[in-house]
Amino acid sequence: MRITETAISLNVPDVAASAAWASKHLGFSEVMAAEGFSSLAHPDAGFNLIYLRTGLPTFKPSTAAGRADGLLVVFTVEDVDADYAQLQEQGVDIVTPIETEPWGERYFQMTDPNGVVYQLVQWVEPTDPQYAAGDDG
Repeated sequence: MRITETAISLNVPDVAASAAWASKHLGFSEVMAAEGFSSLAHPDAGFNLIYLRTGLPTFKPSTAAGRADGLLVVFTVEDVDADYAQLQEQGVDIVTPIETEPWGERYFQMTDPNGVVYQLVQWVEPTDPQYAAGDDG
């Protein structure tokens, strides 16, 4: 198998709201759109972010046409603290304030107007020696 492109497709009630949010706050740009559909790209993401309106009759398979509930869209960033401060200033709905896990995952979570959860993460030095590099635990 040779994969030539990658995309993640999220079903949301208001495609325009999620597309505008991802453009404004995450730096994505719309590359294609139609009724109930928007495809966005980012020069650093490595995949397209697609929004489909829930209930589209053309969605296949119909059993997978529900909302994007229970899903995290995660981006690794270079400076999670700076991004956190900037997004707070922009009034983004932060649902999990910034924190650091003992294994070195420093992250926060936010939602778009449709409730899709996005997580920005930066890998830092673990605070628990059990997770130090080379430790087989």
